[in-house]
Amino acid sequence: MYILKKITPGLLLTFLIAYVSRFLSNLLPIHLIGAGVIALFIGMLLNPWSSSKEGFHTGIIFTSKKVLRFAIILMGISLSFHQVLEVGRFSLIVMVFTLFAAFFGGYVLGKLLGLDWKLSGLISSGTGICGGSAIAAVAPVIGAKDQFIAYAISATFIFDVFMVVLFPLMGQAMNLSDLGFGLWTGTAINDTSSVVAAGYAFSEIAGNYAVIVKLTRTLAIIPVVLIFSVIARKNKTHSSSVHISEIFPWFILLFLAMVGLNSTGWIPAVVGDALSTLGRFFMVMALGAIGLKTNFKELSKSGIKPLIHGITISTLVVVVSLLVQYFLGSL
Repeated sequence: MYILKKITPGLLLTFLIAYVSRFLSNLLPIHLIGAGVIALFIGMLLNPWSSSKEGFHTGIIFTSKKVLRFAIILMGISLSFHQVLEVGRFSLIVMVFTLFAAFFGGYVLGKLLGLDWKLSGLISSGTGICGGSAIAAVAPVIGAKDQFIAYAISATFIFDVFMVVLFPLMGQAMNLSDLGFGLWTGTAINDTSSVVAAGYAFSEIAGNYAVIVKLTRTLAIIPVVLIFSVIARKNKTHSSSVHISEIFPWFILLFLAMVGLNSTGWIPAVVGDALSTLGRFFMVMALGAIGLKTNFKELSKSGIKPLIHGITISTLVVVVSLLVQYFLGSL
């Protein structure tokens, strides 16, 4: 009961932001900016006010973490393994190239800019895998400073803020297919919430593909964290013990369980549609919460070099993803 009381104010605030965002999104004559993007911006605008209200903090954190994962799990009810296999034919190949671009390119650029390898590694992890989640997983393994963590998250997040808006516009300008756009979004945008926002802003089918690709990409956290653990030990820097149970994104198993349940055909269409709609609303709430946690002043303190690193590597990943798909013929 105490926990429920603590999270309620923040939950209600994010619920209100999501409701207003959905309303504003429906007013737009052309559906280019989804409710998730609007919620993100509203949250960022409200940050100076909400951050001064201690009562909202717990609920905002809960929404940005737990509700986000629950939203992704519910999205599985609108998918089937046929779709997963269709995307998987191309996504793994594309991800191999984008991960290589992120880490090798990040290493070289980090050297050129004179960045600490830990900071460079965090930015590459956030760019190549899943934004803040990957950064948070890698940071304790290599003993990264809190300042490095803030720099890395800022560098990747700034790119995502622009890409959430620009990706649907660029996808339409290039006349990409739903599959092509879903693959592009799922392999090139950093954070899971940003992938979802951009994907569903293009189309529901593209959004479904983007979620599948992004969740598959998230699994790369495991080998990357283990590799960084070895690098940290080799460089004789701090490295905490690595436990698979702490870094494995277990919510993916529940997502796949929902996909499997839907693939059986046992769930009535009306129930599936209702759960899918609920999942999308929860996602808008989570995006609003992430916006509420974002402080413009803190982002401005990140400095120019990490920002250059993050934007350059993110752009490289965007281009590599498109080029690989072009040669695979999946666009």
